[in-house]
Amino acid sequence: MPVSDMPVSEGPFSPAEIDYLTTQELGRMATVQPDGTLQVSPVGFSYNAETASIDVYGFNMSRSRKYRNIEDNGRVAFVVDDVPSIRPRRVRCLEIRGYAETVAAASGPGGGLDSGFIRIHPRRIISFGIEDTDQEPHEMTPRNRNVA
Repeated sequence: MPVSDMPVSEGPFSPAEIDYLTTQELGRMATVQPDGTLQVSPVGFSYNAETASIDVYGFNMSRSRKYRNIEDNGRVAFVVDDVPSIRPRRVRCLEIRGYAETVAAASGPGGGLDSGFIRIHPRRIISFGIEDTDQEPHEMTPRNRNVA
């Protein structure tokens, strides 16, 4: 459903950010391991309009280190970015910091994916190049905000 057809949300993401999230397929998720080191993994995801969160799915997800990291401490950072144009140079980035929970779903999304998934709840959002797509790249400023 195009953003223009969606009801206006009081959620953490702007309509332009939701539109961006629904057109992307790959993100990078960072979790904290028990020894304090960070683990970053490329992951498939989807925007969950019902919960205004990000759902991360994958093969053997419920048996993965990232899943166990979330069970251990729930700390997460997630980034989706791309370069839609070289000339003129355009970069888009959406960083989400917050907490995550593991969800043991009754059935998975199909295609051999594990039924368990990670749900990311934003606490801080840093958005760049998504709202102001017509500005000169060096004049763009990030849109940073905390989420209640």
